[in-house]
Formats: sequence, C-alpha cells, structure tokens
Amino acid sequence: MYLVAGFAASLASSVVSDGNGHTAWDRRMMRRCVELAKRAAGKTRPNPVVGCVLVSDEGLVVGEGFHEKAGGPHAEVVALKYAGIHSAGAKAYVSLEPCNHFGRTPPCVDALLNAGVSEVFVGMVDPDPRTAGKGVERLRANGVKVRVGIEEELCQSANEGFIYRIRNKVPLGTWKYAMTMDGKIASDTGSSKWVSGEAARSIVQRVRSESDAIIVGGNTVRVDDPRLTVREYRSDGLQPIRVVMTSTMDLPKNARLWDVSDARTIVFTRASAAESKPELHDHLVQCGVEVVLREEICPRFVMEHLYEEGAMNVLWECGGILAAEAMRDGCIQNVIAFFAPKLIGGMVHSPLSNFGLQDMSEALNVCDVRFEQVGKDFVFYGRVENITS
Repeated sequence: MYLVAGFAASLASSVVSDGNGHTAWDRRMMRRCVELAKRAAGKTRPNPVVGCVLVSDEGLVVGEGFHEKAGGPHAEVVALKYAGIHSAGAKAYVSLEPCNHFGRTPPCVDALLNAGVSEVFVGMVDPDPRTAGKGVERLRANGVKVRVGIEEELCQSANEGFIYRIRNKVPLGTWKYAMTMDGKIASDTGSSKWVSGEAARSIVQRVRSESDAIIVGGNTVRVDDPRLTVREYRSDGLQPIRVVMTSTMDLPKNARLWDVSDARTIVFTRASAAESKPELHDHLVQCGVEVVLREEICPRFVMEHLYEEGAMNVLWECGGILAAEAMRDGCIQNVIAFFAPKLIGGMVHSPLSNFGLQDMSEALNVCDVRFEQVGKDFVFYGRVENITS
C-alpha cells in the first residue's frame, strides 16, 4: 500500500544551503514528500494531500508515508509506523504543517512528539484555521526544532485546491476543452469525437482522476452521452462526482450518466422544469440520480453545493455557453486547453461564449502559462487572472 525506502543517502549535498538555510538534501527530501502526497490526488476530499519522510542521523530514510484517504491515517503516522523504533531522534520532513486538532484521527503533532523526533521540516503552513501555525508552535514549545518553507511553492501547488477551498469557501475550478486550430470544439453538426488524439485523452483521464467532481451541461449529455468516469490512474475504484446542469431538464431518458453503480450523478435543475417533466424526474430518482431543485440555477450555487460535499478540485468539461456562465460567476480559476492540428470550419461551437466583455482591453489574461506536446496535439495550462470569488 505504501512505499518504504530504506536506502542510504549521500550527505555530501547537505553542506550547501540556499539563502534560507535549506540544504540540497532538505529540498530533495521535501520533493520526495510532495511526490508521495500526489499519489493520493483526488482521493482525500476534503483533506489535503500530504507526504512525510523520516531520516535518521546517519542519513538513512527510515520511513515514508502519505495520507491515502479521508478518515485514514495521516502521512506522519504512516511514516512513523514504518520507522518504528528508528523514529526516535529522526528528522521528519512533511509537505504540510502537522495538524494540532482532533478530527477523524488524533493530532499528528502528538504522534511526532510521542515518537521522539528531533527536528521537523515543514513545506508550508496549513491554511486551515484549526491548525494555521499552531502545529509548529506546539512542536517548538516541546523542544522540537522546526524549519518552515522548504520547497514551499511546490508544496502549495500540490494542494492548490485545498488552499483555495479553505480561503474562498468554494472549490477550485478548472476548465478543460479541446479545439481545432481554427478554434472549434465541434463541427456545425455537433460532431466532436474526437478533436484531440489518444495521448491527449490520456491526460484528460489523469486530470479527471485528480478531480473531486466533473460538471457538464445538458447539451453535452444529449450529444455526447459521456460516462465522465476515470478509466485510467485509479485502481481503487473511487470516482469523481458527475454533475449535470440544466435549466430546462431537456435530458434523454437513457444516458450512461444515469448508471450510478460506479459513480454518483447529481442533476441540478429548476423546480419548474422538473414539474413539467415528472416522469423523467421520477425516472432519474429511481435510477439513483440525485436531483437538486432550485427556482434558478447558476454555477456559483453548484460550486457552493460541491463545497459542502467536500470537493476541492472541480473540472468543467462543458460547452461554450455553460463555460461562459461559469467564467462570469468566477467559478473558473485554471484552464487546460488542447489544440489539435485540424481545421473544421463553421460558424458555431466556440469554446467560450459571450460572458459580458465587449472590448479587447477587457479580456481576461491567462498567466503562468506552460505547454507540452502530446502526440500530435499541444496542451496549454494556465491560470485566469482577475477571477475572484
């Protein structure tokens, strides 16, 4: 279940430190913590992903662990268990500040103190108000040396959704789309299989596996009949919550999303729409689909609902109209865009419909852009500026 490394490490690199006093060895161990933490991406909601490494005075890694799922043991506890008696006097590297409160499990600070670790290296302070520096303070008050901020940006990026959820009371939204080089996500007839290649679609599977929920609109259900399940990267069977937003409830009676044997499906629709289609409403409920009724629905309400579900990372896999509504409501922070070397032409099916901007000077900037080529396609990743919650 967990990887335990008992390899001997060269301490030569520990002599050189950066401007913050962190050695190359410290940074290496913290990067290992993040690597371990990411193994549980998409599986821990509402908890963060955390990795921990224990190192003896001799430079031996005597224990490793990561938080695998909510309610399960935390990374520090797993690492301490594998280290056993070697925990005493060891240095603990942990990607997120050890918790100092009782939740489903006891505080990790207690476990570290009881094990007798000599020093704790913390990647980042926990933004959760229940901890928020209190774990570091308690360790120091009990004579444990604590260093904070090793590979901090890397640790923050691993828990971007967790941090955003804590600070904004809604999940982090990522908008994913694939388009041709002439800017179309489908032909004028609605054909969209497939815009991108198989290698690009494998990346989509990875992104889904790291998401807590996936949102589409009614048109996507009608045209594509998607499953929205993770068919790669998940050996535990855990699936994101599948969400359908439709103001009209113009949905097919038979759709793969109505099969909830492997994954939950929630349909958000207007109460008046459900009243006008009682047979469809009853059919969905009988299938096990959760139907949420409101006088009006909007992306913001859906994200607030998913926050209450514990979601941290939400993937928008919708068409241009719903994407525009989500953008207008401030529900999209990140963008993943697939560009395929194809031309289809046409007048409709742009990735993003009008969401209120009229002049190019008003355009939202996408920053921190990076890209890679996968097969014949290119994938761009970026963060949307000026989107607030």
